[in-house]
Amino acid sequence: MWGCLGSAILLLSIQPYSAAQTVAPESVTYQAATPSTTTLEPQIVVPELLPPDPVFPEAQEVRLVLKLGERRVYVYQDDELKTTYPVAIGRAGWETPTGSFEVLHMLQNPGWTNPLTGETMPPGPENPLGERWIAFWTDGNNYIGFHGTPNRESVGRAASHGCIRMYNEDVRELYEIVTPGTAVIVEP
Repeated sequence: MWGCLGSAILLLSIQPYSAAQTVAPESVTYQAATPSTTTLEPQIVVPELLPPDPVFPEAQEVRLVLKLGERRVYVYQDDELKTTYPVAIGRAGWETPTGSFEVLHMLQNPGWTNPLTGETMPPGPENPLGERWIAFWTDGNNYIGFHGTPNRESVGRAASHGCIRMYNEDVRELYEIVTPGTAVIVEP
C-alpha cells in the first residue's frame, strides 16, 4: 500500500484485518521526495482497518419445514423452533410438491398471472398473492411459493394452485426472517 507522510513516500505491507500497530523505523522503506540532509526516522501508526474479532453475530441457519398434512409451516433457527404459521396448500390436481428446496427470490407487493387463463393482475388489495411473495420451486415456467392472500378463509385448507397461502400479516413477518437460499423442506 502506498502512503504519503509529509514529503515522504512510504511503502508499507499491511495485512488485512490486523489490529493497529507501531512499525519500527528499520522495517519501513523510506525515500525522500526531495533531497535532504536531515535524516528522518518516522514512527508510523497503522490505523486499524477492521476489527480483528468481528463484532457481528454468527450467522444462524434459518430453515422452514412445511407439513402439508398439518397445513402449517414451522420456522427453525438452528435447531430451535421459533414460530409456526397456519397455511393453505395446493388443492387436488394442483398439489404442493414435496422435497427439499430453497428460497429462490422474494418480492414485495407482487403482481399475479392466472396459470389457467394467462390473465395478469397488478399489485393491490385484491391481488391473490397478497403483500409478499417468497418463491421456492420452479419448473422454469411456473413458480410455487409462500404468499399472502385477501381470501383469509382459505388458510388452513387445500385451496391453492400449489402455492402456500398465508395471512398477509404472517407472510410479512416471514419475509423479514428468510433470505434467498433459506432451506424449505416440504413434507407430506
